[in-house]
Amino acid sequence: MSIRKRLLISFGFVSLVFSPAVIHAAEGPSDAQIAGIVVTANAVDVDAGNLAEKTSSNKEVKDFAKRMVVDHTAVNKQAGDLAAKLKLKPEDSDVSKSLADGGKKNLAHLKTLKGAAFDKAYVDHEVAYHQAVLDAIDKTLLPSAKNAELKSLIAQVRPAIAAHLGHAKQIQAKLGAKK
Repeated sequence: MSIRKRLLISFGFVSLVFSPAVIHAAEGPSDAQIAGIVVTANAVDVDAGNLAEKTSSNKEVKDFAKRMVVDHTAVNKQAGDLAAKLKLKPEDSDVSKSLADGGKKNLAHLKTLKGAAFDKAYVDHEVAYHQAVLDAIDKTLLPSAKNAELKSLIAQVRPAIAAHLGHAKQIQAKLGAKK
């Protein structure tokens, strides 16, 4: 399968997982399901970042990957601490399961690549993933969250996700220019 086709499948998966139709089953996710989605989404990005830190030879990509690991690990700690405080057990949902499966598929795909092809695939996925996460935050997670502290945590994390997206787009433009 060509890299282009794999990327299109990856982008399609990210769009499907975070589409309002998938997330808005019935009344939207419960707070426990939102916590599960947040934890899974961050874990997926941490796993990809760890792989990119080890695999990439591009300093900017490695630095970005390290930032993803640090930031998304911190968010997961915050989410875990809040869930414990609220006695809210993060709950699996179709969305969190799809995220986990998609993360595994992305890692498997990335592991087949090296050099510039790896860097481009990793960064392209990060752009699509962070855009999808922002869309999910705005259209589903914030509107569906019932608990004020959970809603506040999601709102506080949103600017960092937007910054990650902007940074990933900058790297993507540089990588695209090196053809």
